[in-house]
Amino acid sequence: MLTAVKNQGRVTFLSIKYSVMREMINKTTFITNILFMILNNACFIVQWVVLYSLQDQIGGYSFTQVLLLWGMAAGSYGVSHFFFENAYTLSDQITEGKLDAYLVQPKNVLLSLITSKVKTSALGDMLYGYIMCIFAHVSILHYLLFTFLSICGGLILTGFAIVLGSFSFWIKKADMLAETGNGWMTSFSNYPDGIFKGVVKVLLYTLIPVGIVSYLPVSILSEFKLPLFGIVVGFTILMVVLAFLVFYRGLKRYSSSNLMGVRM
Repeated sequence: MLTAVKNQGRVTFLSIKYSVMREMINKTTFITNILFMILNNACFIVQWVVLYSLQDQIGGYSFTQVLLLWGMAAGSYGVSHFFFENAYTLSDQITEGKLDAYLVQPKNVLLSLITSKVKTSALGDMLYGYIMCIFAHVSILHYLLFTFLSICGGLILTGFAIVLGSFSFWIKKADMLAETGNGWMTSFSNYPDGIFKGVVKVLLYTLIPVGIVSYLPVSILSEFKLPLFGIVVGFTILMVVLAFLVFYRGLKRYSSSNLMGVRM
């Protein structure tokens, strides 16, 4: 059992490594994509600078907390899209019958699929998260905590994308559902949860778990609370397990397109 896990971990690491190496063939483009993503994210902070020049709090968040919110959202997004970019193309892979090349390989189908592509610009998102921590003047311990919470957030985002993408095994045009759900996860994570009320706020902590990805981690970074930390870790494990269960249940319904393809 442990040997199998170790071997799968090594295969997953190599898959990500070779994906990064392919992206780094053109180093100028590689670096430019990262820098432009950092600049793109920085532009959006300007609106918050203007708003906080008019009032001290927005939605119960101070300016420092908004910086952490944007940092956490960017960090989680970066982890998910850099390491598991293909999780966001799962619907297309299923509906177009492109899983064949992964099914014939003697390794985990889902991990092989989602790690077979990286998004270069997502590195810029991860770096931007740490830049926000610098401006928020956090301690060294908080950097470690931020890293851990970003990984948890990235895994939740990935698991959520896999679950939505896996609906394509049962539902036609499920790609629209996946695209909408993933878009909501990104959009809502950039705004303080205090501005949302009633049913919407409940949804952001349940069916659309933005609250677990961004809001709770910001609360933890502002003032560490073990129960909140436990909720984030527990939900991360739950989402990862759910993603595997839904994908492999749906995989039994998969129909090959008989496409000829090979992965190196």
